[in-house]
Amino acid sequence: MAEKTKDETQLWNGTVLQDASQGLQDSLFSSESDNSLYFTYSGQSNTLEVRDLTYQVDIASQVPWFEQLAQFKIPWRSHSSQDSCELGIRNLSFKVRSGQMLAIIGSSGCGRASLLDVITGRGHGGKMKSGQIWINGQPSTPQLVRKCVAHVRQHDQLLPNLTVRETLTFIAQMRLPRTFSQAQRDKRVEDVIAELRLRQCANTRVGNTYVRGVSGGERRRVSIGVQLLWNPGILILDEPTSGLDSFTAHNLVTTLSRLAKGNRLVLISLHQPRSDIFRLFDLVLLMTSGTPIYLGAAQHMVQYFTSIGHPCPRYSNPADYYVDLTSIDRRSKEREVATVEKAQSLAALFLEKVQGFDDFLWKAEAKELNTSTHPVSLTLTQDTDCGTAAELPGMIQQFSTLIRRQISNDFRDLPTLLIHGSEACLMSLIIGFLYYGHGAKQLSFMDTAALLFMIGALIPFNVILDVVSKCHSERSMLYYELEDGLYTAGPYFFAKILGELPEHCAYVIIYAMPIYWLTNLRPVPELFLLHFLLVWLVVFCCRTMALAASAMLPTFHMSSFFCNALYNSFYLTAGFMINLDNLWIVPAWISKVSFLRWCFSGLMQIQFNGHLYTTQVGNFTFSILGDTMVSAMDLNSHPLYAIYLIVISISYGFLFLYYLSLKLIKQKSIQDW
Repeated sequence: MAEKTKDETQLWNGTVLQDASQGLQDSLFSSESDNSLYFTYSGQSNTLEVRDLTYQVDIASQVPWFEQLAQFKIPWRSHSSQDSCELGIRNLSFKVRSGQMLAIIGSSGCGRASLLDVITGRGHGGKMKSGQIWINGQPSTPQLVRKCVAHVRQHDQLLPNLTVRETLTFIAQMRLPRTFSQAQRDKRVEDVIAELRLRQCANTRVGNTYVRGVSGGERRRVSIGVQLLWNPGILILDEPTSGLDSFTAHNLVTTLSRLAKGNRLVLISLHQPRSDIFRLFDLVLLMTSGTPIYLGAAQHMVQYFTSIGHPCPRYSNPADYYVDLTSIDRRSKEREVATVEKAQSLAALFLEKVQGFDDFLWKAEAKELNTSTHPVSLTLTQDTDCGTAAELPGMIQQFSTLIRRQISNDFRDLPTLLIHGSEACLMSLIIGFLYYGHGAKQLSFMDTAALLFMIGALIPFNVILDVVSKCHSERSMLYYELEDGLYTAGPYFFAKILGELPEHCAYVIIYAMPIYWLTNLRPVPELFLLHFLLVWLVVFCCRTMALAASAMLPTFHMSSFFCNALYNSFYLTAGFMINLDNLWIVPAWISKVSFLRWCFSGLMQIQFNGHLYTTQVGNFTFSILGDTMVSAMDLNSHPLYAIYLIVISISYGFLFLYYLSLKLIKQKSIQDW
């Protein structure tokens, strides 16, 4: 039996050496035969060391507060419960150096995500009980992590209507130091494109689920390129192959292996990589329930488990076999107890074998105890410079880059622009033709009042869902970019507001101009300009309300519900459904901040004040001053200039809430909880 096990191990290792020598696997599974390095890390070597790490995860904090409320739980009480806490990582130690790619593998719940959160300083809802993270011989700090470590998340968050080159160019404008010239920025973008083998799709749209663009593997490489632009020495990727087919996944990991050879430290987390991907790893960390089961060279993993009595069967993938071997079976209590005991015994055995090793790696032979996979400089532990600590672009450059990026992305979304334009035009024509055809005959006062109320109340409602939907589709990207320090909330706030003004102006023009002349409202240019300006302001006010709600609330449904509820409150207290004099105290106060009420009041004053209105009752004709009729509806309580100032003030109030939300509330999307 021992001879058979030895033969199987030698057969598997021999296959690895044979494939490596012949290069057969690379020729079959590489999209490009070019293996040269275009963009290497030019700084000194880096080390990442985890020392005796124990990390506690608060399970309750992983559940969003709104889901806890839906379960009739009080969020802050559930966080204080000790029952919701468990150890996500136990007594973990390892050291990785530049030029190495470490793969963290294991079943779901093994602690991969928690480990990446701790290393990147984004331990949401967790707490380090003991241990430290060291980067280049110094304890990890948020400043040091931001300076040295690039984190590629599991989900791609990119603007779909920009090309690959444009996406990287805009990031280069914000991420590279201000000392870089434009020529240097362009060269850096081209170097990254060449290194990630994106030349063939550099001028293709990035795309997403709804917009056709590059393939899934190419989109994942663009996400890596976004982080690679500033040339980090340490690159961390969270499940980069998730959602990719086997061929694309192999190409992607080949790219990462090539990046590691460019003097970078690459750390990736995976579930169960297939065998040809497994052979690309330099080091493997196998975890279960937060404890290490194996840490060492990938090519020695089979040999290690064979030596402790768990040989890999012939023709089996070692990653699959050993992840299954160490997984916790929770189908029954008995199986769970048995698998937990087995995993604990394997973990204890591994810790015993690597005890006393400086890098905590299992070595295949005793002569390798004081050597590593790659040579390391003697001054490595004293190196704390992960790159040039140059000053990043200021707020003005961030703003100009963000507004150009937003306008470029928005105006290439032609289907959405056409739908919005058609929506405004159709609404205008429907209302206009409803009141069209009266000729010289004057509309009744109530018909005109109803028309003015519809003009000010119907089209802003359509804006709400458009703005809320768009904001939540960009929320994850905003969260990641703010977390990475790509820009601050201020430049994004102004770029978002000003970048949407062209579309906003076109939308209001298409809606307001036809309806005014089709319905035969007073054909005076000055009155038309006042009418148009007020409609422009109320639609803008509704847009700012939707922006504030989208930033304050975490989900699309909550934001849209809040906006609809608030809008309906403003709609009912605007003075058309019920006279403002007849409102009791609560709706009366709501009407004071209802931008629809002030819009309706302003439109009524523009059309009726100073105009002698003729009405007929039976055989009698009366001439009534328009001011009197408007005053009867309590819409003449404030002069026209004050109404404009009030609507502008309400807009500024929503803008202030929007800015505070961007500044103080983490813009997590539902998938980031």
